[in-house]
Amino acid sequence: MHSPKVLVVDDETYIVELVKFNLEKDGFQVIVAYDGLSALEIVKSESPDLILLDIMLPNIDGLQVCRVLKQDPHYNTIPIIMLTAKGEEFDTVLGLEMGADDYIKKPFSPREMVARVKARLRALKILEAEKAIGKKSYIVKDLIVIPDKHEAFMGEDKLELTPKEFELLTLMTSNPGKVFTREALLEKVWGYEFSGDTRTVDVHIRHLRQKLKDDSNFPVYIETVRGVGYRFIEGNSNA
Repeated sequence: MHSPKVLVVDDETYIVELVKFNLEKDGFQVIVAYDGLSALEIVKSESPDLILLDIMLPNIDGLQVCRVLKQDPHYNTIPIIMLTAKGEEFDTVLGLEMGADDYIKKPFSPREMVARVKARLRALKILEAEKAIGKKSYIVKDLIVIPDKHEAFMGEDKLELTPKEFELLTLMTSNPGKVFTREALLEKVWGYEFSGDTRTVDVHIRHLRQKLKDDSNFPVYIETVRGVGYRFIEGNSNA
């Protein structure tokens, strides 16, 4: 059975050893690099299944490594999780814009790190299976929505959603960046015959946010467009 191969890229030896120890303990193959140029060479020779990539690196930084790999058709499907120091919010945004799939802030717990790696590899496996049979799934950060199975996951945890919550989430994840008015959501999710008012939408959005652990003041998934409605934030969504 194939053990997933993870490339760990960080110039701090103790971080590399900590990550390597915990991943290997969980059955992963681990290869390491301590600078950006070495990381790019190792990707070409080893074809890892996932990359844990620090932002601050010698030679070329993690953002540049991410950009190069995501622009290369041979390697752009390899999931990249950025490792960011506290206070690097601006760099984090840049990393996600360049195609990084997720990020973990230092200091992090080994358990959280391993869980995020597993979740991202699981998401990749679902995508590959869906593509092979011509079906679709939607993946944004830790969220996975599988319409044909009527299932949604946050990391490895299955979300318990009502039918309307699931319909609402599927509609929004399949249209990232599109602003939906409350009236449009009522029409598409509840149907023309629905006789209630738009507060129903607000209630369902609030429940969805709670289940996604999404802070309405600093949203990661669902954004309120004041005076208009809601939109699902564009990010690393694959369909």
